[in-house]
Amino acid sequence: MLLVQQLTKCYPGADNAIINGLHLNAGAGTSLSIQGASGCGKSTLLALLAGFERCDSGSIIIANQQLDGLSAREADDFRKHHLGVIFQNYNLLECFNVWDNVAFTARLKGNYNHQHQQQLLEELGLSALSRAPVSQLSGGEQQRVAIARALNHRPAVVLADEPTGNLDEKTSNVVSDLLFSYCRKQEITLVVVTHSRDVARRASFQYSLHLGKLCADSSRAPQ
Repeated sequence: MLLVQQLTKCYPGADNAIINGLHLNAGAGTSLSIQGASGCGKSTLLALLAGFERCDSGSIIIANQQLDGLSAREADDFRKHHLGVIFQNYNLLECFNVWDNVAFTARLKGNYNHQHQQQLLEELGLSALSRAPVSQLSGGEQQRVAIARALNHRPAVVLADEPTGNLDEKTSNVVSDLLFSYCRKQEITLVVVTHSRDVARRASFQYSLHLGKLCADSSRAPQ
C-alpha cells in the first residue's frame, strides 16, 4: 500500500512549493497515472516517493514503513526490498549484460528466480538479447530492460517515470499492457508518470498534477 499525507517540497528561490500539501492513498494492485505540464513536479513527486529526495513536511508510508526520516542508507535498503523504479534515463549498469542488469536487484533482495526472469524477458521481447551488452541496445530496448529490472524482484510498489517514452506505438502498447497487468496480478501498487494519454488511461485511477496537488481525472479516484 501507498499512503501520502500533506506532502510538501520547496526548492530554494522558488516562488511556490513544487509539491504542496499533496495527498495520495492506493492499495495493493492499484494503478495510478499522473499527467501534467513539463516542470509541474511529476518527477519530483516520484523522487520523493522513492526516497531519493526528502520532503519538507508531510509523510510517505509504503509497505507499512514511513519513508520520511529514513537515512540515505536506510532508504537505499528499503528501495532494494520494496520498490521497483523505472527511470526515464534507464540507469542501467553498462558493465553488465541484459540478463545481469535485470537480475541485479532480485539478487540483492535474495529472491532471484531464473525461470521467472526468463518468462519476463520473453514477454518483453528481450530473450534474444539476454547476453547482449546494454551499451549495444537501442533506447527502446534499454527502456524495456529497465522495466524488466523493476518488476523482477516483485516489489510492493513500482514507480515509473515515462516508462514508454522511447518506444514506438506498437511496442508501447505491448509493454504498457504487460506493466499494468503484471502489477495487477502480483498485487503491486503502480504509479506511472506519463505524457501519453493512451498509457494514462490504462490506470485504475488517473490524475493530473497542478500547483503541487493531484487533481482526479476520474470520479473513482481514491481519497
